[in-house]
Amino acid sequence: MLWWAYAGMVLAIGGLLGLAELQRYLAAGGRHAWEPFLWELSSLAATGLLGPAVYRWHAAGLTRARWVQGARHALGALVYVMLHVAGMFGLRFAVYALTGVVYEPGSAAQILSYEAGKDLASYALIVAICHALWLYAQAQRRQQDLIRLRAELAEARLSRLAEQIQPHFLFNTLNLISSLMHENVERADRILCDLAQLLRQALAAQEAGTHSLAQELTLVEPYLAIMGERFGERLSVSVDVTKEARDCLLPALLLISPVENAIKHGVARSSEPVRVEVRGWVEAGVLHLSVANSGAAPERAHRGGALGLANLRERLHTLFGQAAAMQLTPGPDGGCVLSLQLPARQ
Repeated sequence: MLWWAYAGMVLAIGGLLGLAELQRYLAAGGRHAWEPFLWELSSLAATGLLGPAVYRWHAAGLTRARWVQGARHALGALVYVMLHVAGMFGLRFAVYALTGVVYEPGSAAQILSYEAGKDLASYALIVAICHALWLYAQAQRRQQDLIRLRAELAEARLSRLAEQIQPHFLFNTLNLISSLMHENVERADRILCDLAQLLRQALAAQEAGTHSLAQELTLVEPYLAIMGERFGERLSVSVDVTKEARDCLLPALLLISPVENAIKHGVARSSEPVRVEVRGWVEAGVLHLSVANSGAAPERAHRGGALGLANLRERLHTLFGQAAAMQLTPGPDGGCVLSLQLPARQ
């Protein structure tokens, strides 16, 4: 397609120059209206055929020393003049021979002396255009490399964040199982089974990178079952997510840390039963998620919780930029509410 556009441009310029020359030709008493078009088109056709070769010749010498580039272009200009004159007049002589019209442009020395100056100027102009095209191609290549590197960096950052999140709840759960082994082996075994299911689903989710909120809840629910075994009647959980919200896409393992923090802070800081609520709904093209607990509001986040929330904030910023938001606010009945907003994509 590009070559057809290039050929069309060469023919269009030749045609316009032919029209301009036609007026002077007719005023001088010329009898063959096609001659001005042959002169201009033969010159432009030869130039068009030599243009790509000049581009390659110029680009190949850009890594050389300055004096080498100058010597190359001196040789290139000489070869360009010879080939352009030969191609242009070869085409003209062929057409004149076919039409039977006499054509006497002069001797070879006269032709070269007349065309050399114009061809040298044309060669310099073509080199300037070729250099501009080369700079544009280099800029485009650098832009593509930058986009690729940014994508790879974002992927690496997300992978690092996911790797940090998974051990975070894994180690806490293993500690839970370790403590229960001395109290109730049957319960510890049940939690191990839930943990195995959770890890299988978490590994699959981490490889996918993105999945639906419904799939994310299949990760959260085994974790909530494990926490229910651990805290018994001290913990009650409710999950209220609309069908529209369940169909929305979100980063994998997004809710594990917020749910873990809500349970750990709430139960650890309250002697009363703690309720954890997970809600999700879609409004005006935005997916709203909230994780709330009714325990005592934490004075400050512990190290693990701070890491989990920092990872969560960084993941949202990396994936959605300003289109996502996160707020941690006190709850109406004590505790705290973590609110997330991100684009509702299905």
